[in-house]
Amino acid sequence: MEHTSAIRRARVGDLPRLAELMHEHIAYEKSAPRPSGLAEQLGPQLFAEGARLWVLLAETPDGLVAGYAACSAEFSFWDARDHLHMDCLYLAEESRGHGLGAALMDGVTGLARELGLDHVQWQTPVWNEGAIRFYDRLGATGHSKRRYALPVEPAASPSPSPSSS
Repeated sequence: MEHTSAIRRARVGDLPRLAELMHEHIAYEKSAPRPSGLAEQLGPQLFAEGARLWVLLAETPDGLVAGYAACSAEFSFWDARDHLHMDCLYLAEESRGHGLGAALMDGVTGLARELGLDHVQWQTPVWNEGAIRFYDRLGATGHSKRRYALPVEPAASPSPSPSSS
């Protein structure tokens, strides 16, 4: 059965629910827990003047925020142009299989179009066969790469210069 849903941009009042969904998503992907305060840290990034981060929400007919897609504009060096990077797409488990994912993807492509971008890129874990089938059905093409992360230690504070007396 298809849900009639609204896809809309996140608002400040959505941050607590968005943080709940993010924590569900982190657990679903078996990722390391993130520190508390995600909502407070994301707010300024989402709602600042000139922000290049957007979150679209899937809202069920009864008003429940059931999922999100987080996107940012990025530059592709090899293509020499900007594209929309979808960092995350997540639906609460009980909301899957009702057309909400396709509606979110329509929202993402609409956002790209609105921003004048003609390309959307994203990643999904290789073990997430359901997501892979979903993206394949949309006509997306997969590219095999391995994702890396390298922690960077903060720069050391400069030593105080000796004072001349």
